[in-house]
Amino acid sequence: MGNDIFDRLFGILEERKGADPEKSYVSKLMYRGAEKINSKIMEEAEEVCEAALGDDRDHLVYEICDLLFHTFVQASHNNISIDEIRAELDRRFGTSGLEEKANRGVK
Repeated sequence: MGNDIFDRLFGILEERKGADPEKSYVSKLMYRGAEKINSKIMEEAEEVCEAALGDDRDHLVYEICDLLFHTFVQASHNNISIDEIRAELDRRFGTSGLEEKANRGVK
């Protein structure tokens, strides 16, 4: 495992998959499944949006980290690695959002 924070985080998420849900927040989320993790992602996304309307930059950074963390829990729960996420972002890099949406048939 590298020194990159995302590599380290995904390593911990993988370790926690099999841990006792009574002793680990991540294990408890994964044990409860995708719907519970989704509810946390939606909660955190709302908190990011609320924080973005304020003038507390540190609070917004904190909430963005919570959203990323719970999104990564969902990725790990679904056996998606940080390398797969990096590869998809790399594939999209340099493509305009409008072009990418058009390629998917999204209006």
